Amino acid sequence: MTESLKLSSQYCFPLYSAANRVVRAYRPFLKTIDLTYPQYLAMMVLWEEESILVGQLGKRLNLDSGTLTPLLKRLECKQLVSRHRGSEDERERLIKLTSRGRALQPLAEEIPKQVAGCMKLNLDELEQLRQLCRKLLD
Repeated sequence: MTESLKLSSQYCFPLYSAANRVVRAYRPFLKTIDLTYPQYLAMMVLWEEESILVGQLGKRLNLDSGTLTPLLKRLECKQLVSRHRGSEDERERLIKLTSRGRALQPLAEEIPKQVAGCMKLNLDELEQLRQLCRKLLD
């Protein structure tokens, strides 16, 4: 077998494995607020924006509509968001944070610190990792 096909030679595998482990680290904390990690990401955007078009939310989260639509339907069933037709273009969907969704924000505020506390990296290393990931995404 060539070196290039060995798992230990792959750049993507440690990144993939680390991403999975980080998402798993979030689970017990997110369970307390009844959100999955993708739902939590969507809620973070809505806590910033209050309302956003589905297409814009998809761009922010790097998710396609096939993934985003069922996620948003589940958030709507939990009464955390409401979905509306766009005022200028009825094909667009506007997602709005509900009062129940807004009330969840204070409960979620400690989660980033809790997860960071589970990491075996200090804050400088976490920041460096975040910057490297953003560079890779760009």
